[in-house]
Amino acid sequence: MNSSPNRASNPPGKPRRKDLNLDLTTARQMLPLVKSIVADIVDTTGRLQQLAPVQETLDELRRSLTWKSREKRYAVRDEVEKAEQNLEGAKTELDSLGLSISDPVAGRVDFPTRINGRPAVFSWQLGEDGVQFWNYAGEELRRPIPADWQQGTPVRYRAEP
Repeated sequence: MNSSPNRASNPPGKPRRKDLNLDLTTARQMLPLVKSIVADIVDTTGRLQQLAPVQETLDELRRSLTWKSREKRYAVRDEVEKAEQNLEGAKTELDSLGLSISDPVAGRVDFPTRINGRPAVFSWQLGEDGVQFWNYAGEELRRPIPADWQQGTPVRYRAEP
């Protein structure tokens, strides 16, 4: 896990902004921190996917395991618990920034905004150079950000014929 000291925190008792609407410039400025957090989420999610079948097999065979295999079972269980805690912590960090992860395997993050008065998100995925896509809330289709939005908040989206 990346232990970057520039992580966001949400002190206890401090209310979180529920109706956050980010402009494109702000979303892009947040990206270095978000990249670090998302890399942790993707790595941890991948590790949990690798450990799941091992843990399942060891749990099914628990009554017939040798002492060495029992040690392995306990070690895997401890590793899974630690990974789940790390994953939850990273997701909490994103949440404290007002962001959400829409695909923890691919590392896709949603930056909330409004377009044409409707809830929408700017979308970034691990491996992409920058925030280059958007979509309305609840939609899967990621649309490229038009060039005329580059300097600020989009006012109107013009659907192409």
